[in-house]
Amino acid sequence: MQKERHSHLSPGKAWRRHGRLEEMEHLNLPDRMFFHWCQQQYALNRGVYNTIDNWFHAYGIIDILYRRINLLAFLEYASAPEQAIGQAKPIKFGKGGLTKKLQDFMS
Repeated sequence: MQKERHSHLSPGKAWRRHGRLEEMEHLNLPDRMFFHWCQQQYALNRGVYNTIDNWFHAYGIIDILYRRINLLAFLEYASAPEQAIGQAKPIKFGKGGLTKKLQDFMS
């Protein structure tokens, strides 16, 4: 993991299903509501959500807004391309797969 601080790092290709991620109204929801929205969209459990959020914070993305943008961009990256909005299938990572996928996403 990188030691530098990237307080405003934003993903290069933050587009797809929902338009520009930076413009999403969901980014400013309280944490619990934002998690529930992510859960509905990506069939994400709280443990995986927290792990991803903590990983981005440890990577140096301190600002919550930019962490959420990166979290959503990562979920788009990790989800099946044919997955439609509201028809979420759990994303399977396997043992050690989440960290590997996060590292691949950031490289």
